[in-house]
Amino acid sequence: MSTKDFIEKDYYKVLGVPKDATEAEIKKAYRKLAREFHPDANKGNVKAEERFKEISEANDILGDPKKRKEYDEARALFGSGGFRPGPGPGAGGSFNFDLGDLFGGGAQGGGGAGGFGGGLGDVFGGLFNRGGAGTGTRTQPRRGQDIESEVTLSFTEAIEGATVPLRMSSQQPCKACSGTGDKNGNPRVCPTCVGTGQVARGSGGGFSLTDPCPDCKGRGLIAEDPCEVCHGSGRAKSSRTMQVRIPAGVMDSQRIRLRGKGAPGERGGPAGDLYVTVHVDAHPVFGRKGDNLTVTVPVTFAEAALGGEVRVPTLGGPSVTLKLPPGTPNGRTMRARGKGAVRKDGTRGDLLVTVEVSVPKDVTGNAREALEAYREATAGEDPRAELFQAAKGA
Repeated sequence: MSTKDFIEKDYYKVLGVPKDATEAEIKKAYRKLAREFHPDANKGNVKAEERFKEISEANDILGDPKKRKEYDEARALFGSGGFRPGPGPGAGGSFNFDLGDLFGGGAQGGGGAGGFGGGLGDVFGGLFNRGGAGTGTRTQPRRGQDIESEVTLSFTEAIEGATVPLRMSSQQPCKACSGTGDKNGNPRVCPTCVGTGQVARGSGGGFSLTDPCPDCKGRGLIAEDPCEVCHGSGRAKSSRTMQVRIPAGVMDSQRIRLRGKGAPGERGGPAGDLYVTVHVDAHPVFGRKGDNLTVTVPVTFAEAALGGEVRVPTLGGPSVTLKLPPGTPNGRTMRARGKGAVRKDGTRGDLLVTVEVSVPKDVTGNAREALEAYREATAGEDPRAELFQAAKGA
């Protein structure tokens, strides 16, 4: 990357976040874009591949607090035009300097570039993997891989929460070589990247970015006598069963992140995360709307017309009694508070009870006589009169 490209490249714009975005906002934006433009989801699409590289480059800088600080400082110094190489010696009113000296630590003592001590090499050394203070040959810790898994819960388990066993396969340190990759446990430092696991690319104008070393695959180590199990990678596929707690109130198709429950890291690096997608089986009686549960309760015509008390079941608890007011119409919904799903704050939603007037298939004896008498008593009422009037007026 040239000096001009670096100064003008806006990584915040690449990720679509403001300059004061939090780490969480940057991570969320990166993941969304990475899923959209990942090469596996856009096979053969060169533009998507280039976009994915650009997104990854931006996340590599902004996702690391130290690199982000260095990047912001560089943009503040050079992005506004305060320091720019002049057109050449003798040009009137121009200030010329050597960027190689400025960034490479050429200013000695306390005077270089306006008193920046050892030059700005210290500012950009970590960002671009150039020489300077702190550059060494020790291998860097590597974060473990994230793991994806799925689990199916019953309706009740999803509402109340459950601890379930998950069998997962992931890359773990090889047991045969203790994660070294070498049969004898004595790997050597990679001569290409000098143990850093990274090599510079796109150098030009005094700047470069880094990629994983192609020779050691980013490990910083090369096995003299590769392990027969892991073939020198230091990693081997392993299966394990973990007891995972699924929180109460989880929704169908919800994706849960469990920090540090993924594959172990290398050389003291942190473990990855575990992402669990939850599937919830249907319930024969209850349904769900957000934090509320739903249930349909049949009532008799007499209960709906005259009113009364109706006993209603709840999920995993004692029944509740609801009072039907006289003249309750079919399809009316009533609310039993606190009998729904568990919310994030520990409170519960409500149980929404829908009334369904039940019509008997066979009516005989006294019941039939009573209904016949009711029909005669209400013969003058036509519940469809307003319907026809509205149809004529439309």
